[in-house]
Amino acid sequence: MKKSIMFMLINMNVGGTEKALLNMISEMPKEKFDITILMLEEYGGFLGSIPSDVKVEYLTGYKNIKEILKRPLHVTAIDLLIKGQFIKALIMTFLYFISKIKKERSLFYKYILREFPVVKNEYDIAVAYAGPMDFISYFIAHKIKAKKKIQWIHFDITKIGFNKYFAAKVYNKFDQIFVVSKEAKNKLISSLPILKYRTEEFLNIISPKVIHNQAKESGGFQDNFEGLRILTVGRLSIEKGQDLAIKVLARLIKEGYKVKWYCVGEGDAREQYEDLIERHSLKDNFILLGTNPNPYPYIKQCDIYVQPSRYEGYCVTLMEARCLNKPILTTEVNGTKEQIKNEETGLIVCIDENEIYKALKKLIVNKELRNKFEKNLSIETIEPGVEMQKLIKLLKTIEN
Repeated sequence: MKKSIMFMLINMNVGGTEKALLNMISEMPKEKFDITILMLEEYGGFLGSIPSDVKVEYLTGYKNIKEILKRPLHVTAIDLLIKGQFIKALIMTFLYFISKIKKERSLFYKYILREFPVVKNEYDIAVAYAGPMDFISYFIAHKIKAKKKIQWIHFDITKIGFNKYFAAKVYNKFDQIFVVSKEAKNKLISSLPILKYRTEEFLNIISPKVIHNQAKESGGFQDNFEGLRILTVGRLSIEKGQDLAIKVLARLIKEGYKVKWYCVGEGDAREQYEDLIERHSLKDNFILLGTNPNPYPYIKQCDIYVQPSRYEGYCVTLMEARCLNKPILTTEVNGTKEQIKNEETGLIVCIDENEIYKALKKLIVNKELRNKFEKNLSIETIEPGVEMQKLIKLLKTIEN
């Protein structure tokens, strides 16, 4: 008999977390799982990529509380006061001070969700999959009925929006905590040792068959450039480090190297990066391609893949570049050493413009090194079934 599993996340934006979910769903045994995705918003370039046999639901009423969740509590209190809603302003002021004292907002979430009923459906497994959004963790813990509950962490807790006071209180309501790299798991346990015995790494999954098939589809580079093509795939944001890439390319172009750098992805930093590209006179050399649900033709056709991130959980695009046997240069972020053997299957450098520049220059001038990385990657095996067994193991505890 199938077991029901529900994944809750913000939306299906084109990003690593969402891609990791789709990849995992594609590898989940159809005879074992009845899958539901519950989203806060009906939004994202990956909506059309959800398999037809997966149920898709949206949290009714979320749009009514979205703004109040995003704004600081004291700002909301002042706004209510100006509108003459004195009782609500008083409640929000109280919640603001309680949140400050306790250093976490679970009481605020309880108040905001007071009129939201517990979801009628009961699942065998319910997963807070969104990453660094405490609201979803709270919702799964208090508004979803499930035999087993999983908290999934896709990020480096030392770098991005992690409230350990909230986690200490709410994560104990989860039966299992999966973290997407060993390094990220160790950081979580170091911060909150009480979570040690329910925490395990669960590496992001890719489907080599899907990647190779989609890499053969139409698309990819259209500019007939005859030099070396450098590629980065990821959201346009400071944490992904495209600003470092722009500065590195400026130095390479100044030295006369025939290279172009392409970025697949979209994000809030686009305008900032366009200004930086203009300042360095790189309009014809650093190309922002925008978002694309299928970046694989670009990865297949590029000469060098670079991941200049400032932090990651476990980089999906790095896995994809490995799968397509691309010479890789990456910064040393969570999970990098779990994916790349330095000087054997790629180059790993610290998060520094000069170090990226020196390593990339090394790859550009040394074709033999690029060929070596491609050859070594070609004999690696990426086996998603190993990770899937961790989910199957949890499933068996329900059966027993």
